[in-house]
Amino acid sequence: MKVTEEERDVAPGVTQKLWLFNGTAPGPTLRGKIGDKFKITLVNDGSLGHSIDFHAGALAPDQPMRTINPGESLTYSFTATRAGIWMYHCSTMPMSQHIANGMFGAVVIDPPGLAPVDKEYLLVQSEIYAGPQGGVADLAKIQAEKPDAIVFNGYANQYKFAPLPAKVGERVRIWVLDAGPNRASSFHVIGGQFDTTWSEGRFLLDGSDPTAGAQVLPLAPAQGGFVELSFPEAGNYPFVSHSMVDAERGAAGVIHVVK
Repeated sequence: MKVTEEERDVAPGVTQKLWLFNGTAPGPTLRGKIGDKFKITLVNDGSLGHSIDFHAGALAPDQPMRTINPGESLTYSFTATRAGIWMYHCSTMPMSQHIANGMFGAVVIDPPGLAPVDKEYLLVQSEIYAGPQGGVADLAKIQAEKPDAIVFNGYANQYKFAPLPAKVGERVRIWVLDAGPNRASSFHVIGGQFDTTWSEGRFLLDGSDPTAGAQVLPLAPAQGGFVELSFPEAGNYPFVSHSMVDAERGAAGVIHVVK
C-alpha cells in the first residue's frame, strides 16, 4: 500500500492536497473472512512521516504502527479473528489531521454464514475541514470541530449526482463505517425501513421477525456495521446521516429503484 500526496476534488469547486493510501480517499477496501491472514507493505512516497493502524488486527502497536519517514517502508501482518467492518487509518500525530486529510479506509471481515444479497454497497462517512484551495486539512478547524462538509466516500453529495441502483424487491445490504475523525453518524434511508441491522460484532436485528424494524444505524467515530432492506416500489430513496446538519453539509445521496 503506497502513501502519496495528490490534489483531489472533495466538493464542487473545492480542491485539496490529500494524503492518500493507494491514491484514493477512502483507501482501498480489504475483505476477508475469519482466519484469513493479511500482509500489507506500507511504502511512504509522501513528503512527511506516515503510519497505518488496522483495527481488524490485534497486536502490539509498537513496531507495525510506527511512523516511517519519506522513502521508507514497513510490513504489517495480522490474522482476522473477529468479524466486522473495521477502520484503518494513519496514526501519526496529529492523528486527527492525517485522518481528515484522507488517510482512512475499511477492512470487511464477513460474519460467518452471512447470507448472499442482490446488491451490496459500502459507504464511509468522513469530514472535510478545508484548507486553502489546493492545501491540506485545516488543523484549527479540526480542533474546533468545525467541518466544512460531511461526506460519503470522499466527496460531498456525490450519490445525488450518481445514485446507487437497485430494483423493487431486491435485497440490498449497505455497509457503513464512520471514519470521523470527530462526528458520529446516524445512517438512515428516507422511505426505507431496515429489517436487519448489524453493528460492532453482533446483530441488532437479524431479519427473523417480520414485525421488527429499525430506522437508523447509529455509529460513533471508528464504528461500523451494515443494514439490509428491500424497496417496495420504484422511486428515489435518499440516504443521509440523520444528524441533519451533517446531511445538509453533504452526507446525503440517493438510491434509485426501478421495477
